[in-house]
Amino acid sequence: MGSVFGNKVKISVFGESHGTAIGVVIDGLPSGEHIDMEELNVQMSRRAPGGDKTATPRKEADKPQILSGLIGDVTTGAPLAAVIYNTNTRSQDYGNVMDSPRPGHSDYAAFVRYSGYNDVRGGGHFSGRLTANMVFAGGVIRQILKRRGIDIAAHIYSIGKVCDKAFDPTRISPELIDRLNHEKFALVDKSKEAAMREEVENVRLKGDSIGGVVECIVQGMPAGIGEPMFFGVENVISSAVFGVPAVKGIEFGSGFAGSRLTGSENNDEFYYDGDIVKTYTNNHGGILGGITSGMPIVFRAAVKPTPSISLPQNTVDLTNKENTAISVKGRHDPCIVPRAVPVIEAAAAVAVINMM
Repeated sequence: MGSVFGNKVKISVFGESHGTAIGVVIDGLPSGEHIDMEELNVQMSRRAPGGDKTATPRKEADKPQILSGLIGDVTTGAPLAAVIYNTNTRSQDYGNVMDSPRPGHSDYAAFVRYSGYNDVRGGGHFSGRLTANMVFAGGVIRQILKRRGIDIAAHIYSIGKVCDKAFDPTRISPELIDRLNHEKFALVDKSKEAAMREEVENVRLKGDSIGGVVECIVQGMPAGIGEPMFFGVENVISSAVFGVPAVKGIEFGSGFAGSRLTGSENNDEFYYDGDIVKTYTNNHGGILGGITSGMPIVFRAAVKPTPSISLPQNTVDLTNKENTAISVKGRHDPCIVPRAVPVIEAAAAVAVINMM
């Protein structure tokens, strides 16, 4: 499995949703970096399950145990390893999916790829549970990036048809960054929360689920970072973001909407702000030719509806080779978008540090 990302700062994730534990090893971190464990636990709690009606009722503390790489909360330069123990599994809920793959899940594709030896309990290694590893890695790396003037923030851009206010792509305030970084239901416009929660509750009561979009901004990146053609900024960020289960699309700057504009509408004109070159607008999302322009990097990730739903669905019986039906049991998120916000931030951080 390709569970390693990065060439300068490498992260390697391991574990399964219903195994003893999940974990991550981060190799290549600079030594002498102080890690605020309280702040790190804040980020872990934003993703942790069981804390909101939009999330799965499965409760996990998600308190990482550091095995190596830190002494007195300061990096030693050795690989930083952490484990997060699974304490609330109900593997019996997955008895009916051993032979009958769940629609929308990796079950069938993994069954073919791994000759039926894949762990399907809670999704196994394909589970969103493993994003806790990414949030841990991202939580460490974001603190290191912040000391170098780079801030990362994301918010729920939309759930279903309800949309939040978009980021100002030219600059967001430190106060907004700090607020979003500490919220479990992160919105620019808090007045949208009730409508979004109603959207989720409506599908939950029907045994269904709903998806949405997360918007992320990376502010403070210097100009001139990136290695086109195949290791440009979009390439590296996309590779990390697509490591997040349920992400099915990504766009930068004006994205697909920009394809409906003219060049004069979509181009961002330059100007000097003192000695610094900036653009009046930021339709390019901070990236030109795969290289940072010095403007904020702005991207949006599409998150699909949670595939685990209790409504009856058609599937196949792989043992008897016949058509059948399935109703997925277990505890699942009616909407994973709120919990995906810190994961997308973490993916951005892991990508960015590998380009610095």
